[in-house]
Amino acid sequence: MKRNQDPIDELFIKHQFQWDIENLEANNEVRFKEKLNQKKFNWKLFTSIGIAASIIIFMGITLCKPSYEKPSELQYASRETIQTDSIFTVLIERELEKIEEKKSPENKKIITDALKQMKQLDADYEKIIQELEVNGESKQIIYAMISNLQTRISFLQKVLEHLENNEHKKVFPDEKTI
Repeated sequence: MKRNQDPIDELFIKHQFQWDIENLEANNEVRFKEKLNQKKFNWKLFTSIGIAASIIIFMGITLCKPSYEKPSELQYASRETIQTDSIFTVLIERELEKIEEKKSPENKKIITDALKQMKQLDADYEKIIQELEVNGESKQIIYAMISNLQTRISFLQKVLEHLENNEHKKVFPDEKTI
């Protein structure tokens, strides 16, 4: 009876004289160690430099941009007052974004002056908020707050309208107006 050989044994027998039996060079181990010890790319250094650069860029953008500072939040007001304030604040921010989109060398002075005026209106608003915190809500304080917010929105709309008129005049410089 013939005994069946294992398929792996048959494979070894079949390829018995085809094996690569060359000896490695004497300095092969030294070469491998040199490759392993070569200085690899330092990802920690690269990431820390990237983070530092991002922080510097972010600070440069925020510090160099003449921005509008949002007045402080209402803390001692009713939910309705806070909701009204947030609605007006969103509207004011949208108008400011529209004005920032219109920024150009021709409009720079107008926008700078408008932002100065907005800072004055914001200072008035801060006084109203302080009064609200000290004395609580009253009809006069709420009216003054809403009036200030409406004034800021209408002011920004007028500035935006003025900027658009300047752009329209710039498009048709040869036309004479009567």
